[in-house]
Amino acid sequence: MSIQTIARVEFHCADADKTAAELHADYDFTAAPPTTSADGTRSIDLAQGSIRLRLTSAADPGHPVSAYVARHGDGVAALALGCADPKAALERAERHGARVLDREAGLIAGFGDTALRFTSMHTPGPDEAAGPDEAAGSGLLDALDHVAICLPGGELADAVRFCEAVLGFHAIFEEYIEVGEQAMDSTVVQSASGLVTFTLIEPDTARRPGQIDEFLSAHGGAGVQHLAFSTHDIATAVRTARSRGVEFLTTPGAYFDALTERLGRTAIPVETLRDLHVLVDQDHGGQLFQIFARSTHPRRTSFLELIERQGAGTFGTANIKALYEAVERQTAAAR
Repeated sequence: MSIQTIARVEFHCADADKTAAELHADYDFTAAPPTTSADGTRSIDLAQGSIRLRLTSAADPGHPVSAYVARHGDGVAALALGCADPKAALERAERHGARVLDREAGLIAGFGDTALRFTSMHTPGPDEAAGPDEAAGSGLLDALDHVAICLPGGELADAVRFCEAVLGFHAIFEEYIEVGEQAMDSTVVQSASGLVTFTLIEPDTARRPGQIDEFLSAHGGAGVQHLAFSTHDIATAVRTARSRGVEFLTTPGAYFDALTERLGRTAIPVETLRDLHVLVDQDHGGQLFQIFARSTHPRRTSFLELIERQGAGTFGTANIKALYEAVERQTAAAR
């Protein structure tokens, strides 16, 4: 399969300029000059490390971009998958049952209203920010580590089969998480390149409704819950973002009290992790550090994750429950 990377994450926004300014101020994204298309949509491309985002808004309330925002609020409308041969990838996807939305644009139906676009590998132009080789290590963030997607109960298995058959991905991790009377199932699927990773999540509908159910209700169906951005220095990234007003979810002190006993020595001192509320887990390859920004979305749906990998290849198995509990506290406080 020719899918190599996520070339671009495409957002539909009520106000692309406002969202671009916030991402620049909070996380150091560099914005290219805005462009206005013939149909009146306004788009802004953002870059940092190998991360590429495109924010689009529309003045016409009848435009599909405006319709998306009306249904879901600001959110990820498409994931552009960088391919060695986009045409062949689209043809393969269609042969395996994908619904083609726009053949010319290489667009197929994905998860709810989040489409998938087959596109060529990204090559920065002369006016763009530095590419991944030049920019890695020069800013707060380096790359898009993974995309977390919430699905209605009972749709996880079909979504995994879709990713395997249509995209050529393979499942690399499965997890069932229980928190009190709530529970969720998740499966992580990944491209053969290892550079495109989707964490697919569904609620256990036999249990009490929880945060995944609330996302699906507030968002209006399946969609991207969060983007995880990798960083080479999570402590500096968190301190910098905090100083600019970004709020992160907090974790009870008991979590950090047990770290040394659970993991032994951590690459980042426990007191630093405690001060910053950064979670840590490890696998056979090394350690993983992660933290989740408090959602600023009006519907309290989407948010961002920062992640630093020091050899670890998994997804913080021991931290998923901690995240679930932290989001529950945020949701309860907002009620």
